[in-house]
Amino acid sequence: MDMAWKITQLLLLASVTAVWGALPRTQQGRTDLLNVCMDAKHHKAKPSPEDKLHGQCSPWKKNACCSVSTSQEAHKDVSYLYRFNWDHCGPMKPACKRHFIQDTCLYECSPNLGPWIQEVNQSWRKERILNVPLCKEDCESWWEDCRTSYTCKSNWHKGWNWTSGSNECPVKAACHRFDFYFPTPAALCNEIWSHSFKVSNYSRGSGRCIQMWFDPAQGNPNEEVARFYAEAMNGAEL
Repeated sequence: MDMAWKITQLLLLASVTAVWGALPRTQQGRTDLLNVCMDAKHHKAKPSPEDKLHGQCSPWKKNACCSVSTSQEAHKDVSYLYRFNWDHCGPMKPACKRHFIQDTCLYECSPNLGPWIQEVNQSWRKERILNVPLCKEDCESWWEDCRTSYTCKSNWHKGWNWTSGSNECPVKAACHRFDFYFPTPAALCNEIWSHSFKVSNYSRGSGRCIQMWFDPAQGNPNEEVARFYAEAMNGAEL
């Protein structure tokens, strides 16, 4: 019976891997994949309620890895969080900026990213997320709303000129429309944050992909998604 159960779990993991590619490996000794916060610059040590989370971060108020002040800063054009300037190639369109605020809120506030947390050796964080399966509609709407805004780079994690205190385009990096640097939705979602996301073939509500934003009145759908992948990963390790 135990062998049959293990085989079932391995087949489940194989089917998940076939869709997403290799699942990320948790760092040695990490078993807490559910309801956890990253060890990063502004994250709390453990998730807890935050009744006054601001704006686009409010869906996580029942259980959040971010503080109220972090949620407020996430909505500013150049905040103390990372001194990152969305308007590095001129004003970013509000519809586009809304997605980046939601992206920041998901990263800072979500306690449902445990299966994709990886250990890193960086000055500003000890952990990051890798290949989070982002629902295809979230990726497509992000790209559609941003494709006529402007940027000068396809990877926003590195290569900026920070001499002014906030990010500026490096020398010889020309400003073009988003769809020049990101010709497809997948190019945007997969590449902009060094593969933090991997666009999914699954849709919102499927229980198999992470939603960047959700209606809190309907509950947090990402809890089910994290549980599914955590069970698949734990089953493979048995």
